[in-house]
Amino acid sequence: MSKRRVYELAKELGVPSKELVERLKSMGVDVKSHSSTVDDDVASRLAAPSGNGGSPAPAAKAADTKPAPAAKAADAKRPAPAAKPEPKPAPRAAQPKRAESKPAQPDPKPVPKPVQPAPAKSPAASARPAGTQAPTRPAPGPAPGGPQAPPRPAAGRPASAPKPDPAPAVPAPAPVAAKVHVHRGVTVKEFADKVGKSGIDIIKALMRHGAMKSITQSMADEEILVVSEDLGVAVEIVDAEVEERLDQESEPEPSEAATAPRPPVVTVMGHVDHGKTTVLDRIREANVVAGEHGGITQHIGAYQVVKDNQAITFLDTPGHEAFTHMRARGAQVTDIAVLVVAADDGVMPQTLEAIDHARAAHVPIIVAVNKIDKEESDPTRVRTELSERGLQPQEWGGDALFVDLSAKTGQNLEDLLTGIVLVADDLDLKAVDAGPARGVVLEANLDKGRGPVATVLVQRGRLRVGDLLIAGTAWGKVRAMLDEYGQTVAEASPSRPVLVLGWSDVPEAGDEVRTVADERKARQLAQERDASRRAAENVRKPRVSLEKLLAKVDELNLILKADVQGSLEAISDKLTKLDMGEVRINVIHRSVGGITESDVSLAQASDAVIVGFNVRPDVKSRRMAETEGVEIRTYRVIYELLEEMEQALKGMLAPEFKERVLGTAEVRETFKIPRGVIAGCYVTSGEIVRNAQARLLRQGTVVYEGRIGSLRRFKDDVRTVAQNFECGIGLENFTDVKVGDVIEAFEIQEIART
Repeated sequence: MSKRRVYELAKELGVPSKELVERLKSMGVDVKSHSSTVDDDVASRLAAPSGNGGSPAPAAKAADTKPAPAAKAADAKRPAPAAKPEPKPAPRAAQPKRAESKPAQPDPKPVPKPVQPAPAKSPAASARPAGTQAPTRPAPGPAPGGPQAPPRPAAGRPASAPKPDPAPAVPAPAPVAAKVHVHRGVTVKEFADKVGKSGIDIIKALMRHGAMKSITQSMADEEILVVSEDLGVAVEIVDAEVEERLDQESEPEPSEAATAPRPPVVTVMGHVDHGKTTVLDRIREANVVAGEHGGITQHIGAYQVVKDNQAITFLDTPGHEAFTHMRARGAQVTDIAVLVVAADDGVMPQTLEAIDHARAAHVPIIVAVNKIDKEESDPTRVRTELSERGLQPQEWGGDALFVDLSAKTGQNLEDLLTGIVLVADDLDLKAVDAGPARGVVLEANLDKGRGPVATVLVQRGRLRVGDLLIAGTAWGKVRAMLDEYGQTVAEASPSRPVLVLGWSDVPEAGDEVRTVADERKARQLAQERDASRRAAENVRKPRVSLEKLLAKVDELNLILKADVQGSLEAISDKLTKLDMGEVRINVIHRSVGGITESDVSLAQASDAVIVGFNVRPDVKSRRMAETEGVEIRTYRVIYELLEEMEQALKGMLAPEFKERVLGTAEVRETFKIPRGVIAGCYVTSGEIVRNAQARLLRQGTVVYEGRIGSLRRFKDDVRTVAQNFECGIGLENFTDVKVGDVIEAFEIQEIART
């Protein structure tokens, strides 16, 4: 008997896969997802009585919902609903069965309910005075009847009589102190306003810990934590942009009617040279790899394709290990992660790193086993290695969808797109499709003709030409928006990546993008964020101590220039990690764009080397660098940049010195000459070399250390004397040589540090 996939049946029946999975589970069929298989008889049962297969559930729901109004109308006759509002007095649940359900509802709210002598009122009348009985408190009334249950009237009022006893014992919940968000570099005055204290109290707390601050000075992170602990305030230190976003998150959540389905954002991840960009190349039917140096993606590309009237947004993340931040940033904005693994190479370190990023972002993973067209490919090996790391294939009983494909030939690429669409249907992705736009900067750079540009992924709302934006310390007005093909776009909906022109400065990759009301507010927010960031950087600068001054550390000063912001961040982070203890890299300036004359002037003043990645100096900058003696090094591939910088650091390390013993000779006779004393020796080991360094040992104690001034064998000057031969040795500036002494010849070898 053949089997069929659930999503194939759903396509034939014209229903969503998610709904069909629920229907099969209600029929008792064991299915897990849209990729599960069912027998032909189950498929025929679904196809023939399609109306009956899905109708019992709505009928049952209707049957369940119809008695609800009837139950309300006959509350006095039905005792079962009255027992539900009073779950606390379980032992006495049998007595208040005659109680109405409506009067029982207001009883738990006013805790000290007295026994009323007039229980014969209607439920509506008894429910009305329930709120006014609490302040009257006729204490003598419930005293005789409270402990005894039998004298309760039929109206149900005595059911609340035993409640005054346990009610006062219930302690009121302690108020949970909200955490105060404070940005780095906050001033004493701002911190005092945040925690609700006076500036004098904050200054006194700082003085108790040996810190003298004025009301306008910035506080370090350690000072903020110490003072907040003294004041008993829970404080979380965040960046200025994060603090601003947290303060604005009090706005109401959008209703279900305001949201609309949005395309999924898919991030293609994996190890270097496993074919991530080639997969996108086939999907987009454009040669993306041809524009990448070395065939390796240098920065994130965002593209949107349409498959069966379903739009899919793809993010291509770099594969080199230096771009960890960019790969992580791609996982933070994604809905589905496609993990590309080469069938001939298997699981590699960056494959595991990509899995960690996807799991940290809590997104489903689709594994694309690439290069199955090669003879040495082994897809089963890939499944086995990934199963050991928690990615169990669906055909083996797991949850991960595996697709074997070949990006080179295009084999099974349709299956990958179908799997993406099915997973997106299960996620039921929605976003606010109207109102102010909000998104994230994927990439940013300084274009020579357009100025600062940024690739923005819209996450909610609609972004239109003319909107005022702010992202980090940059703001601007949208002058134009371009898609991945360079075509002008009038507006961008959620999950749509666009290239935005009109920024005041190059924003940082990963910054949140928000629309603002007017230009004045945008400029003011950008200035405040920039001031907060500068204050935080000044506070974080290490203080100079005597120990640091004594511990001399050589630095290689660099001025780093790159074509895009994401590459600049990743390279800078990788270079700063090349700290070798005695020698480290100090990036004194980094920015996007070409190498200018101001960069050369800064390098000349700070003895720095200019390093450019995918950028070149102009004619004036090159001529100025040659005149001032400033070195400019440009690179196109990340491997070369990192390797040369590492070699430069190793060359700056102080070499290690190792002593190597050349030979030893025993003094058997001494001869006095006008210029000193010659020791007649017998070489016992190794060889004695003229002009070599030597030490004289007398009974194991070093008496002299210097050089061998002369070396003779009989009357001839020789360069070396081998073992088991006699010779005459003259030591420089030393004549106190005695019989029995040992002369040890050695040399100092210089070993390069690695």
